[in-house]
Amino acid sequence: MAAVASWNPLAVKAPSSVVADGRPHLAPSVLHLKAPTLRGIGMQLLTTPAPFRTCAMVDDDEWGEEGGVAVAQPPAVSEAGELKEKLMDLLYGTDRGLQASSETRAEILELITQLEARNPTPAPTDALALLNGKWILAYTSFSGLFPLLGSVRLPELVKVDEISQTIDSESFTVQNSVKFSGPLATTSVTTNAKFEVRSPKRVQIKFEEGIIGTPQLTDDIVIPDKVEFLGQTIDLSPLNGVISSIQNAAASVARTISGQPPLKIPINNTNAQSWLLTTYLDEELRISRGDAGSVFVLTKQGCSL
Repeated sequence: MAAVASWNPLAVKAPSSVVADGRPHLAPSVLHLKAPTLRGIGMQLLTTPAPFRTCAMVDDDEWGEEGGVAVAQPPAVSEAGELKEKLMDLLYGTDRGLQASSETRAEILELITQLEARNPTPAPTDALALLNGKWILAYTSFSGLFPLLGSVRLPELVKVDEISQTIDSESFTVQNSVKFSGPLATTSVTTNAKFEVRSPKRVQIKFEEGIIGTPQLTDDIVIPDKVEFLGQTIDLSPLNGVISSIQNAAASVARTISGQPPLKIPINNTNAQSWLLTTYLDEELRISRGDAGSVFVLTKQGCSL
């Protein structure tokens, strides 16, 4: 231990050789460096201009007033991330694809194809934890998604609030839901189904029942105090008493209807089946293809997309 404690890392001794006179001599091929010599070499390295520039990466709180050091840059967006951003920009304002032009549809399909080629989850059915949860429809090319929309047009005041698909990987169930809203009520139409894994990417879906949700009436009608009509201001404050009576009646009806159970319709048709192929899957985006060549783009509920 004493030998270790007395070791001097700055003194490098060269091995000695013994000659005829019996005195040790340094071997001519070995360099003998003392501490002053090493210090001199260090000073020379510090004072000699470097042939290259160095860059220091520091935190914000280490940035001095004199500056002169580089700051860490944010990580670059991946290629798939850039494609997802472009895709979501294209989907904006298309009303889930219903209002998309043929040119926009072609661009969307091209981006979808590029994303599918970069699928980070090649076997989605082996990653049920990623599939699990509620997915919101952002785009579809399936014109027959809603039988109601395929046969008649909805009144102008009625709109589709949300189309979603909820997957429960533990019970192997799928719930497709469409929420409608109008000026006086909101409701939903839902189908419940079971699914079976048929391949690393494909699941078979069998529909079991349809559910028509109980309408939830709007029990709060907001009427402004004044309105502009043909250049004139009309005072509506005298109608406050009438509006209050209407609100009370609507609240009573809403409570009565909301207390009724939803209407459930069993689906016993053996042909009420479909299959779904997941061609892209990550934590926030899912792309699936169905029969008849239809494509669906869905985002995970609560994601940043």
